[in-house]
Amino acid sequence: MSSGVRYEREGAVGVVTLDNAARLNPLTEVMQQALLEILDQAGRDPQVRALLIIGEGRGFCVGADLGSMVPQPGDTRSLGTRTADAMAVLSNKLVVALREAPFPVVSALNGAVAGAGVGLALAADLVVAARSSYFYFPFMPKLGIVPDLGSTWFLVNLLGRSRALGLTLLGDKLSSAQALEWGLVWSVVDDEALPEEGRKLAQRLAELPAHGALEMRRAFEAARCNDLATQLAYEAERQRELIDHPDFAEGVAAFMGRRSPSFGNRSG
Repeated sequence: MSSGVRYEREGAVGVVTLDNAARLNPLTEVMQQALLEILDQAGRDPQVRALLIIGEGRGFCVGADLGSMVPQPGDTRSLGTRTADAMAVLSNKLVVALREAPFPVVSALNGAVAGAGVGLALAADLVVAARSSYFYFPFMPKLGIVPDLGSTWFLVNLLGRSRALGLTLLGDKLSSAQALEWGLVWSVVDDEALPEEGRKLAQRLAELPAHGALEMRRAFEAARCNDLATQLAYEAERQRELIDHPDFAEGVAAFMGRRSPSFGNRSG
């Protein structure tokens, strides 16, 4: 059985391609397991300094594989219980693995980004969208369920309560242009330019210090909870350690020498 995912390393960038184009790349359990294995593989490869996730065909990801959500012979659990159990061991772990990846992650969005595919897309550090792409939230208006794969967390933190509720209660499509205006994506590019722009962005991120993504994620996550005084103390403590890191010395030397810094690979 095909996993519906391809992975290859292009220099310092790992490229993950969702590859079930005929079905607009639904998040099957097999695909989710493959993605977890790819993230583990890339995390152990010190040559990988950034990751790009892109969808093959006319859409990035349409979310859950609803066709597979049927009773299974010999499984006495209800469909809801079976789904929640699968989320605990696959879906939720996938989002956490993306947010804890030891390298920056870019998602490049083409066509439909729907349902659970929204959570997969927004788990990346930077999101670039094709001009014709759009977000769609059918959970409550079409299915009577809440958004998942972290979508509720991402939406309320990125957009605020009013817009998060409006999108998920009404189920209107959100265009890439509106998503850019609202701050849900980093940039919007012409459709034909998306693969190359995604790679360029990932390559730029690959040139960062190896600890860059983790440090910045943790700093901004701390800022969500801290008051100003606590966050100032947090920043000072991180500088205490990071200024003694070899990458800071390289950065200073590059600045003084009027050249671009060359930071080392991850340890793997």
